[in-house]
Amino acid sequence: MSKPRGVTLVELLVAVSLLSLLSLGMLMALRIALNAMNKADAAIIANRRNVAVQRILRREVDGLLPATAFCAAAEGQTPASIMLFQGEAQSMRFVSTYSLEEAARGYPRLLEFQVLKRDDGKGVRLIVNELLYTGPASGEAACEGVFPDPDTGLPMPRFRPIEPGPKSFVLADRLAHCNFSYLLTQPGRPGEWVPRWTSGDRLPRAVRVDMAPFEPDPGRVPLITVTAPLRITRRPGVSYANY
Repeated sequence: MSKPRGVTLVELLVAVSLLSLLSLGMLMALRIALNAMNKADAAIIANRRNVAVQRILRREVDGLLPATAFCAAAEGQTPASIMLFQGEAQSMRFVSTYSLEEAARGYPRLLEFQVLKRDDGKGVRLIVNELLYTGPASGEAACEGVFPDPDTGLPMPRFRPIEPGPKSFVLADRLAHCNFSYLLTQPGRPGEWVPRWTSGDRLPRAVRVDMAPFEPDPGRVPLITVTAPLRITRRPGVSYANY
């Protein structure tokens, strides 16, 4: 007489327990792998964003045009033609052939860069406004008038404050600091980086954007200082017909 075949309840419980432990181990391994993949993707995206910010800033400065704008010297007077370039430590304006919307394929844009403090107090952010530039009349809204400069005493255009809006682009966020400086060159003297551009009849030789992350991460590509030379020697408003 043959013995009955089968498994006991204890053996069944042991088999179920082993299967559960195996499934749990596979689940934990899958979870660790997915977390590692997400962290790697986030690091790659952050690195690409930082590299893209530096590339965009260089292309925008490389595309600078020696443009002019109408700016009234006083109320009721005929608007005067000024060089459309504003260079401050925390703000910058100029006309460029490169824009974030159309790259180098569209119409010239009046770019307005501004450094703003974050609402949560964690550093600052760099934004840019892009306005269509169709000629000197289109830049008149950016100028408040021509007044004597407090440092040099020479007549200089006074530009309106740059305000963020719904169409503002955030170029860089969570920065410890962001400052603009401009290379001033004079005959017989070495070049000097100045935080404010006060030469209303000519452009700087280069523009520097100094940035640093609010929370440095050694595992990611850091935001570094961007220095872009200006290869434009033509002075806006000067006629070269006789040269």
